[in-house]
Amino acid sequence: LPKIQQFSDQDIQVVKKESLYDGFFKMVKYHFKHRLYRGGWSDVIEREVFERGHAVAVLPYDPILKEFVMIEQVRIGALATSSSPWLLEVVAGIIDEGEEPEDVCRREAQEEAGIELHNLHRALSYLASPGGTTERLEVFVAKVDASQAKGVHGLDYESEDILVHRVAEEQALEWINDGKIENSATLIALQWFALNKQRVLDDWSSK
Repeated sequence: LPKIQQFSDQDIQVVKKESLYDGFFKMVKYHFKHRLYRGGWSDVIEREVFERGHAVAVLPYDPILKEFVMIEQVRIGALATSSSPWLLEVVAGIIDEGEEPEDVCRREAQEEAGIELHNLHRALSYLASPGGTTERLEVFVAKVDASQAKGVHGLDYESEDILVHRVAEEQALEWINDGKIENSATLIALQWFALNKQRVLDDWSSK
């Protein structure tokens, strides 16, 4: 394959970092410069960056019933542009310091959907919005018994009010085209599954 990326992390210099806000999330101002394609270095650039840690997203799938387990909850960030800020999502959660992504998947599946995951299969890793945040998401698919998925879940101290849905595989994929799925982690997880379903099933059957 041809070399596409000419530069690496050795070709950028962080001159200074300023803490702008330090609460549940953090806001940091980066002062940095980088090598230029035409040679030399850029001037010092300033950018505010949202530091919210890293996260997992997991798509629970029942290969017998051919159903996904999805969740629905309110997201204030969707209010400005969506007809409803209640979004259909995959299970997801922030990785705390010292935690393994697989352990976060299992914990969040219990907290958000009341389900137990089996045969976690790592799908991919992606940057949520690297122009403004450092957040990286680790995406997994897991085997689940969808017949056990029901009810309302979530942690009171995190003000969570989460409704569980069992969604037929074909229906979920149609919702992508219909625009019913609007958040990136869910779109990416479903699309990856559609491309790699047989690979996942083969992996599960081998175990």
